[in-house]
Amino acid sequence: MSIARSGHTSRQHAWRDELLKTGIRGKGGQMLRFAELEVLPGTTSVHASGSLDTGERVVVSFGPEHGALEQRQVERALNEAGELFPRPKMIVFCAFAFDPEAAKDIDALKGITALKAQMNTDLLTEDLKKARSSNQSFWLMGQPDVLLTALPDGLWQVEVNGFDYFDTAKGELVSGGKGKIAAWQLDTDYDGRSLFPHQVFFPMAGKDEGWMKLKKDIRAELDADLLQAFTGTVSLPFAAGDNRMVAVKIVDDRGIESLKVMRLDASTQGGQ
Repeated sequence: MSIARSGHTSRQHAWRDELLKTGIRGKGGQMLRFAELEVLPGTTSVHASGSLDTGERVVVSFGPEHGALEQRQVERALNEAGELFPRPKMIVFCAFAFDPEAAKDIDALKGITALKAQMNTDLLTEDLKKARSSNQSFWLMGQPDVLLTALPDGLWQVEVNGFDYFDTAKGELVSGGKGKIAAWQLDTDYDGRSLFPHQVFFPMAGKDEGWMKLKKDIRAELDADLLQAFTGTVSLPFAAGDNRMVAVKIVDDRGIESLKVMRLDASTQGGQ
């Protein structure tokens, strides 16, 4: 089991020290900085507690050294954070990789500002005090911004607008753009457990990349117009499946994945 379940390891102490020193890099050079950050005793999934330089109380949950941060850790960390007094305003999940379902749960949290921070693999080295080329040990991940539309003919369509990013100056999520979407996949009948891509898109692919490269590699006659449709950010129209749910997985230009799950409901608009 890869869940961080056994308290505070020496490596987590080093990560906490690095986080306090460097902060978390946001979009456009923004920084989320900590005024203090201490080990939190008596918890297993919340590993540090402190405050931002703006005064808000924050707690931190680190993912495992090997493997992805899982749903169970998210649930346990939230339960532990809810028992603290005073209650924190923000919880930051720091991990080398996020299970897609765990990332989905973090993005959907209400009542507390919940952020995901990607950890640089340099943090797995034994000596964090060695000179580094940059202070990009942690950086904020965006939340997928997806629009779901019910079409007049009874079909549905999805448009991917990119990611929403946490603005450290405003203290809230702000809309990003489409320019950094390397690939995205659409499961038109998501079962709540595993993603089965029915449509796959490569918006950043060049003329000889993505589906065009596949066409060349398999030496098959494929519909050029259809392949062109799979280079954009708008899905082909589709019918609702038995589960009446869709899932969209977006991969940004850094290779970071985010999952957005939406229910097909007559009143559903804007990816709610």
